[in-house]
Parts: sequence; C-alpha cells; structure tokens
Amino acid sequence: KPISLSAVPLALDKAERYRLLNQPWAAESICLDILSAEPGNQKALQVLLLARTDQFGSESAGAAGRARETLSQFTSDYDRAYYGGIICERRARAQLDKRTPGAGQNAHEWLMEAMALYERAEAIRPAGDDDAILRWNSCARLLNDSPHIAPREREMIEPAIGE
Repeated sequence: KPISLSAVPLALDKAERYRLLNQPWAAESICLDILSAEPGNQKALQVLLLARTDQFGSESAGAAGRARETLSQFTSDYDRAYYGGIICERRARAQLDKRTPGAGQNAHEWLMEAMALYERAEAIRPAGDDDAILRWNSCARLLNDSPHIAPREREMIEPAIGE
C-alpha cells in the first residue's frame, strides 16, 4: 500500500531506527515505500544503500548488486564517491568475517578501492565535511593492524622458449 508524501519524514526516521535495531531488511522495505511516494529522495536512497550494505554479511543474496543499483540513483558526485567507498569497505569487512581462503586478499582489493573512492570524495567534499577522511582513516588502520590483509601475490609467467 502506498504511503502519503506527508508521511515521508516520519518514515525516514523509522527506517533509520530499524537500521539501528539491526533490522536492515525492515529499513530497506520502508525506504522502498518512501521512494515510491517520493522518487529520487536522496536521504531515503542513502538509508536504503546503508541498509543494503548492512546485509552483506548475512545470507541476503544480491545485496551488493542492489546497493550498487541504489548508488546509481544518487545525484551528487560526492555522494556517489563516498557511498561507493562505503559499499567497497563493507564488502571488505564481510569478506573478512567469512574467514575463507583468500579472504584477506579479497578484502585488500575492496579496501584499496574504497580508499580511492574516499579520496575522490574528499577532493569534492562540502566545506566542513570530513566523513570521507574518517572512513579513509578507518580503512588505513584496518590495513595497518591486520597483516593477513595483503595484496594478492602475482604469478610469474615464464615466456615460452623458442617461439
């Protein structure tokens, strides 16, 4: 059932509350209702993206694809860079939580991509907004404090002799 446009602000508050209660699926549903009532609502898109990234470590298949789809709807270059970094950083942390072979190398790649996106966001950030710097620092500390997060070793390929 559709919600009214006048209900959007309270619904946004409720979506954020459900994220804090560790119920990202409920927050996601509320954001979809908000976006049906007010397509392109940037705050709803931000909460929706965060709710979808909250689900990276769970059994929710397709959460990363849904998060990237949400990112494509942002109108601000800063938001696309910053929240793109959030997606990558949270994918890295989800990889580490799995503790599967190669998780450290996969996490390293995601963290490096996140840091590059945070640097892009930093360069175009609004005055007084250091969120991208805070996130970049968080990634750097994780890399510095975790020796098991390392780049993938490159295989040496020997040239064929006589060709």
